[in-house]
Order: sequence, then C-alpha cells, then structure tokens
Amino acid sequence: MTIFKKTKNVNQCPYCAGQGYFQLRLGGSETCSCCSGSGKK
Repeated sequence: MTIFKKTKNVNQCPYCAGQGYFQLRLGGSETCSCCSGSGKK
C-alpha cells in the first residue's frame, strides 16, 4: 500500500492558496490584498 502525502508550498499565501487572486461569486476576480497578487507570503 502506497501513501501519498500532499505537499504544500511553504512560501505561498495562505489566503489565496498561492494564486494571487480570489474568484468572486458574481463573476470575475479580485487581487488578493494580503500578498498584492504575487501569491507568496
């Protein structure tokens, strides 16, 4: 039996999961205010 660990990028922003933006419910996207869109801490 093989167990796969989920590796998490340590340097990514915890709020936007490293994407740099949030998807809005009404459509479109907004830049993450925590990391200013860079996706990093």
